[in-house]
Order: sequence, then C-alpha cells, then structure tokens
Amino acid sequence: MDLLLKNANVYIDGKFQKTNLGITGDKITYIGNNNKTATETSDLENQFLLPGAIDSQVHFREPGLTYKEDIMHGSKAALLGGITAYFEMPNTKPSTTDRFRLEEKLHIAWQHSFTDYAFYIGATKDNIQNLKLLSKIPGCCGIKTFMGSSTGSLLLYDKDDLEKLARTNHQATMAFHCEDEDRMIERNHIATTKKHPSAHPEWRDPTSALLATKRIVEIARKTGKRVHVLHVTTKQEMQYLRENKDIVSVEVTPQHLTLSAPDCYEELGTYAQMNPPIRTIDHQQALWEGVLDGTVDVVGSDHAPHSIKEKNKQYPASPAGMPGVESILPVMLNHVSDKRLSLERLVELICIRPIELFGIQNRQPIGMGADATFTVIDMRVKKAFKNHYKCGWSPFEGKMIQGWPVGVILHGKWAMKSQEIWQVPNAKCLLFS
Repeated sequence: MDLLLKNANVYIDGKFQKTNLGITGDKITYIGNNNKTATETSDLENQFLLPGAIDSQVHFREPGLTYKEDIMHGSKAALLGGITAYFEMPNTKPSTTDRFRLEEKLHIAWQHSFTDYAFYIGATKDNIQNLKLLSKIPGCCGIKTFMGSSTGSLLLYDKDDLEKLARTNHQATMAFHCEDEDRMIERNHIATTKKHPSAHPEWRDPTSALLATKRIVEIARKTGKRVHVLHVTTKQEMQYLRENKDIVSVEVTPQHLTLSAPDCYEELGTYAQMNPPIRTIDHQQALWEGVLDGTVDVVGSDHAPHSIKEKNKQYPASPAGMPGVESILPVMLNHVSDKRLSLERLVELICIRPIELFGIQNRQPIGMGADATFTVIDMRVKKAFKNHYKCGWSPFEGKMIQGWPVGVILHGKWAMKSQEIWQVPNAKCLLFS
C-alpha cells in the first residue's frame, strides 16, 4: 500500500467506526484492524475520516470578474476549508450558456483548480433546445435557472418557458434560484426608499420566494421532472417542500442557518446582503427543522464574493453575495460542536447526498475499491476563522469555531494538512450519470 491511515474514526455505511484504511494509487484497498505496512503511514487517532466534502454551489467569477475571485484562488480556499470538490455557477461574464463557455471553464479548472470541479450550464430563453446536448458535456453537473434577478444577467421566469425547459428531453439536475421577478419589481421601491440593507428581506420577502418555489414545483409535478431548489430561506417554503419531497430536493446555506435579521444587518451592513436574504430567527428555526427531519438534502455555501469597494457602496447599489467556500465546513462543524446537529447528519448533507442527488460517477462513499478522497476533521480544534479569499473578507471573520478540517486526501495523496497546501494539485473533473 502507498498510504496507511491508522486509528481513524471512519464514516462507513452511515456511522463512524474506528479502523485502519489503506490506499494503493487512488483507490481504497484495505479496511481493517490488522497490522499492515505501507510506504507512508499517518496516525489519525481522535480524528474523523469523512468522504470528501463537496460544496454544490459556488460562484468563482471566472471569466470576466476575476478581480474579486477566480477558479485558482476559490478552489485553494475551498481546499483549506476541507472541501474536495465544487459545482460552479453560470452567472459569470459572459454567462456560461453555450458549449464554448462551458469548455472554457473546464479548461481553466483543468489547469488551475486545487480541488475536483464541475460546472452548471445556465438556462436562458434562447438556449432551451440546446440544453440536452450541453448538459451531457463531461463536467456539467446540471442546469441552473434564475427565476429572479440576482448577480448577473441570467433570468428565466415565464411559466411557459419554465415548462418548456422541464419538458426538454434531458436527464440533468435542474437547479433553481426561486424568487418571483414580478413581485420584486413591484416592491423595489422598498429598497430604494429605505436605503439600508435591513430593507433587503422586506423587499425580497417570503412571499416572493414562496411564489417562485410553488411555480417550479407545480411544473415539476405536471411534467414528472424532479427539481432542486437552491438556498431555501423561509418557513413557508420549507413546509411546502416537505409536502413535496417526492419531486424536489432542497438546499440550505450555513449563512441562513447561522446569521439572522435584524442583528446581522446592524452588525455587518451590506456585508450581510445576499439573495435570497438573511431572514428573522423564526425562518432560521424552520430551516433547522428541515435539516433535522430530512427535508433538507444538501448544504451549499453559495460562495459569491464581491470586492470590499463594491460592498461599501450604499444600499441598494451594493451587490448581493458573500464568500463562503472556506467557511462552509468549519461553520457547520461548529454547529455540531454546539450539538445543533450530529456529525453523521452533516456527513449526509455535505458528503453523501451530493453524490446521490447529482449522480457523481467518480465519487463513492468510503468502501473497498472506492476513490480515495477524504476530508479529515478534528472536533477538538478551536480557533478563530481567518479567510484566504481573493476578496479579502468573510462574514465569519474572527468567529471562534470548534471543529476544524485538518486534512484533505485527494485521489490517494495528501492535498492539505494543518491548513497548509501539501502538494501540486491532482484535481479531476467530476463525471455524472
């Protein structure tokens, strides 16, 4: 064996068990407690070995907006935060809506990514008929649709167009940003009149989110196509989605599980501004109920950085979005430490369900013959969060966190140890069924 990991608490078949794990090349070739030898041995006593953590929603801004983020820096921050793969969104400049732009991103990632990677293709009124072929390009994780205006120009919210998208003969995951465009246009005066970020959840209110979520779930029901609802924020949506789990999967973010209005807008100002908004504690509690009862399938960071100069603009001229790919796992581990959820449940949300939902072919749960990609965590480590983002800020900067990713093994080789990059990246493109 090339690498032997000894005495780790390994997540196998839904629970942790203390065992040794051997790797040959990029595959798991031994699981057990017998004495074995290997070229390299690491003792992981008191640490936990997870299937590689996956962030299924990031915005790395390349091409076109690389002054605030790019694939190299974003994936490096991801790796330092214990993330082993990411799904990147299409609202770059220009948008990722055709073969050339998708393959351009794949080539950049092949050259520069520190972790495994995949990219969404963006849905528009003009490319619906091409999405079947575009979504089959290796490395495409699904089709992303913005039903309400956010950062970028992608937008598709007409009911007929959405139904046409769902009826297109493709097998790709369809992921939706659910806010009702017409209602937001009608209520835009709230933001422009108040001119304070505390108006953000009032302008982009719970009804706006629920209207859009209901529309796409009704279309899913009508067409028989499953849908994936991104960054759910309201108690009304969570209850509705709970009642429709046979046709929908659900994502929440650490920001919405951790920050709450009005305090976040007083403390962070425009740095707490994101779409959909951070809401009051009653909505946050409903999200947690969804996490704990299984309504929620995955946690994604919605990593969407902007420069400090941009975020310092007066609301609502300030852009919505905050970085999160490096903090997603530490923040959620801190919730584990606070006994808000179990470590086993977190592994389901960030390691297992992304593989199952999206049909990742070159990732598997830990087992004999599986790809040797792991996140190593230590729940004893307690320290303040310090970001490594290109944009230079985080809403969690300085937050004391208990429970940290202390290592990443990517395809059989150490990629990160003790918050340091360990070797030249050996990242791969994720493949989907």
